[in-house]
Amino acid sequence: MGVTQELIVFLVSIALFAYFSITLDNFLSRDNILNLIRNVAMLGMLSLGMAVVVIGRGVDLSLVAVMAVSLTFSIVLANQGYAFSTALVLGLAFVIVVAIVMGFLIAYVEIPAIFATLAVSAIVYGLGRGVIATLDVNNVPDNLSWFLFLGRGSFLGIPIPIWLFAVCAAALYFFLRRTGFGRFIYAIGDNISTARITGIPVRPVIILQYVLSGVMAFLAGCVTAASVASMNMRMVNSTLIYDVLLVVILGGIGLTGGRGGVRNVLVGTILIGLLLNGMTILDISYTVQNLVKSTVLLGALIVDALLNPRDEQTSQQGDI
Repeated sequence: MGVTQELIVFLVSIALFAYFSITLDNFLSRDNILNLIRNVAMLGMLSLGMAVVVIGRGVDLSLVAVMAVSLTFSIVLANQGYAFSTALVLGLAFVIVVAIVMGFLIAYVEIPAIFATLAVSAIVYGLGRGVIATLDVNNVPDNLSWFLFLGRGSFLGIPIPIWLFAVCAAALYFFLRRTGFGRFIYAIGDNISTARITGIPVRPVIILQYVLSGVMAFLAGCVTAASVASMNMRMVNSTLIYDVLLVVILGGIGLTGGRGGVRNVLVGTILIGLLLNGMTILDISYTVQNLVKSTVLLGALIVDALLNPRDEQTSQQGDI
């Protein structure tokens, strides 16, 4: 087996973990490890959703907005008297409706994914901040220990967020590699024209991609809300969406589509999770952190361009 981007990223992650363990006093502390695990689980779930779309030669810039607003919607309903389980179902329904509309705009109206998802992100955030809730931060109702267990509990000594991330990763791996629709996504990402000729229902599959992405965002939101007993919509204006893109691209999923999988997300998530955690412990300013992440993202894009050269179809239609 030759040297791959995935292998390089994995080795760099090991080296970074060893370096931080030796040089940072609080890195191996219980609280820091638990915080790292929770953050990695949330970032990983979002990245799984992004990966499905990127493999199909798309992009979803609405992930963070959908995550924050859907859980805020559920929390607000629960605080108004709805059973929390019902509120969560309604929040998930909101996600699915948004994803179907967004997928329709991309697949049928043929708006480029980068613009459609950016516009939908702004609309969803506007609904959340202007219609759904009057506050940026909304607290989970009291006496919901079963829900908080999702973010704070553990099983066999392993935090529940990691179990949830593992289940999501396994389910997505099975879907992409063992089902017809999963193979359709790879085929569309590899060559959409050929996919149409062979009879693949391209437009419905594109919509399915965004539904899966939205569901992953909702699950990531559940872990986030359960960890801190609240949801903060201000995260929509953070650089989290770029962290997700960084995980996907750095892990080795090509923007030209049709390549990569769950394993790439896992190694990318580990590296970026370690990098962000280490910079936080070092008390590196938010601005400098963004500079570092932007530089790494640019480097990953350059590597992606070299490893996955643009074919004739990509040159005509664009990556996303």
